[in-house]
Amino acid sequence: MEKANESSLIGFVLLGFSDHPRLEAVLFVFVLLFYLLTLVGNITIIIISYLDPPLHTPMYFFLSNLSLLDICFTTSLAPQTLVNLRGPEKTITYGGCVVQLYISLALGSTECILLVVMALDRYVAVCKPLHYVVIMNPRLCQQLAFISWLSGLANSLIHATFTLQLPFCGNHRLDHFICEVPALLKLACVDTTINELVLFVVSILFLLIPPALILISYGFITQAVLRLKSVEARHKAFSTCSSHLTVVIIFYGTIIYMYLQPSNSYAQDQGKFISLFYTMVTPTLNPIIYTLRNKDVKDALKKLLTGKLYSLQT
Repeated sequence: MEKANESSLIGFVLLGFSDHPRLEAVLFVFVLLFYLLTLVGNITIIIISYLDPPLHTPMYFFLSNLSLLDICFTTSLAPQTLVNLRGPEKTITYGGCVVQLYISLALGSTECILLVVMALDRYVAVCKPLHYVVIMNPRLCQQLAFISWLSGLANSLIHATFTLQLPFCGNHRLDHFICEVPALLKLACVDTTINELVLFVVSILFLLIPPALILISYGFITQAVLRLKSVEARHKAFSTCSSHLTVVIIFYGTIIYMYLQPSNSYAQDQGKFISLFYTMVTPTLNPIIYTLRNKDVKDALKKLLTGKLYSLQT
């Protein structure tokens, strides 16, 4: 029993990329750069969505939630990763690992549901345009956002708690750069079949069903867009929806590959780079994709840079 609880006393050693010391210096710059880009990009999205009246719509309300989520998600992981990449100490306390696991799981799960909500918003906007304002009223938008955050929190409380109940029997060398469920399962000194089954079921609920619903909604959206007579309206609809679909493909693609492959085929080094991509790169891509492909956001950004956006508020 004493040995089983040893990890809770001394914490974990995050091996990360310690086998490649030269690579660590490059990755430090990489993580720092993308963390700063994530902060700047997503904070900008939140500011212009709040200050620019034309962006006071359900779409940008959900986009602001996504930006806030990405800021919190990256912040829960990047600082610890930077410390471990820079210094000789690769440790994280048990409490720090627990907090990181709960927060990252909650925010990652929330994004899975929030992307479905954003797809629902686009479906109503394109397929039910005359009823859009009535259906996607502020109260419903707030309820949908609340459900997204609550579902992520519930999944984290169940999934992380179930994982942390495993005995590690003194094993505290975690072959990863963050505290993540697949890596913790490999560290356990007991049979983890039940945990892997729980992971598989949760993955279906959060990683397979949501993208399936999104693809179905976009099937209806595509049919509706093709029926539009106005070329300009068709282009605007495709531009807006393609931005969201690009984010969906990048986000779900990397995480599905990470969590739904058989455990016996799980390559740890490969898993680290995939984790690095969806934890550091994806949150940076979201504001870039929405900005480059969305005329409304680009116009609001120009107003912000020229000072006209603030003057509208005063």
